[in-house]
Formats: sequence, structure tokens, C-alpha cells
Amino acid sequence: MKHTPRKRFGQNFLQDVSILEAIITAIAPKKTDLMVEIGPGLGALTHLLSRFLPLLHVIELDRDLVERLKKTGSPDTLVIHQGDVLQFDFEKIASGSDKKMRIVGNLPYNISTPLLFHLVPFASRVEDQHFMLQKEVVERMVAEPGSKTYGRLSVMLQWQYHMELLFIVPPSAFHPPPKVDSAIVRMIPRVEPAACDSRKLEKTVTQAFSQRRKILRNTLAPLFTEADLVDVGIDPGKRPEEIPVEQFISLANRLS
Repeated sequence: MKHTPRKRFGQNFLQDVSILEAIITAIAPKKTDLMVEIGPGLGALTHLLSRFLPLLHVIELDRDLVERLKKTGSPDTLVIHQGDVLQFDFEKIASGSDKKMRIVGNLPYNISTPLLFHLVPFASRVEDQHFMLQKEVVERMVAEPGSKTYGRLSVMLQWQYHMELLFIVPPSAFHPPPKVDSAIVRMIPRVEPAACDSRKLEKTVTQAFSQRRKILRNTLAPLFTEADLVDVGIDPGKRPEEIPVEQFISLANRLS
């Protein structure tokens, strides 16, 4: 049964066997895992994961692909959640088990950043996450202070996760091929992330990076005094990309 990839769902199906095997090696699935796959698509990774797992949860929006999965998988080993992953409550899966979830997926590029933020509140229920994303997005996620790619996404995710870019995936590995390189990222939730209100950190970081080339004395003036910056060890004359995650957290905690 042929399926025509749908642009509105951001569908680019991974078909390179060597890449699929490399992803399985990186994930190292075990039969005891509580595994969740986001966007199984045509099921290439799904079928490989199922070889190791007695039960696999998948979340798929496309009804046609859901019907395809029902025909190729058994309800005893494949639990299909049909719907929008951006609205999905992962607690539904986690609450039924004393295990932490392992989440994997070839994420649609058009929802990748919102989805990463959607998953943050569930981080304490997650063992790890392995995602295929646009290479540029992964580079921003793992960027260190001082890098041109270091920004809001870097700070907000590094607050909650240890992250590592594992390897690059070329466009030729997909059908249809995207116009950009992809990359596999490993995300491991921090056992004890620094205490901070996510809304305050988001507000602080968004304001700081709203004008990247301006110094923090000017950029953060609507939220903080120069004395506030100095009190947490930040040089008011520096630009936002020079400030480590820990100092942004300290600053956010000063917001009333």
C-alpha cells in the first residue's frame, strides 16, 4: 500500500537501512523498556524497535498511517495513539508503569521546537530521548556559550537535559529528501535541574536574546537593573550569547 508523503504533516520518511541500524545501536533498546515512538510514519524504525520490545507505544497524527500500522502490527505488541503529539498527555503512558519512558522519533521539522518544549514538563518521567531533527536545530540545542548558535533554545533545554549530537544524516536517507541535513540528538533529563520557574526563565531568556548584538545592560533593562546583573555575576557589558545557563537561571530567580 503506497503512501504519498504529506507536506502539511512534514513527512520525510527515513529509508536508509544503515542509518536505521545506527539509530537502533544508539538507542540500545531492551525488552524491559517503556518505549514511545513519536511519528512512526511508514514504520521503518517501528519494526526494528519491535524486535527488541514486547510492547511499543507509538503516536501518529495521520489516520492513513495509523490504519497502515494496524495492518502491519499486532495490538498485543503495538499500542497506537492516534492524535496530535503537541496535545498528547505523556502522563497517560507513564502513569501506568513504575518505569521511566524512553522516547524516540523522527520529528517533523515544522513542529520540532514546540514539541521539544511540550516534552519538558514530563522530563522527570523520562529516562532518555533520541530524536532526528534538522541539523541546525540540534546544533542550537547543544551549543555552548560563546557560540553563534547559542540562544534561547540552548538555555531552556540545557536547563533540563544533558544533550549530545550523535551523528549527521544526509537528505538522501529520506523519501522525499529534505533540503537540509538532519542529525540525531540524545537528551538525558537532569536528575536535579536547578530550581527555577520556567515562565520566569523563558521571559528572561527571550528578552535577553531579542536583540543578540546588543549588550545585556540595554537588552535586559525592561526587566533588571544593572545592579541585578552584577549581583549574579553577569558583566552588563556582555552579550547574551556569552552568558552560561546557570547565570540566566540565577537572574530569572530574581524576577518578582
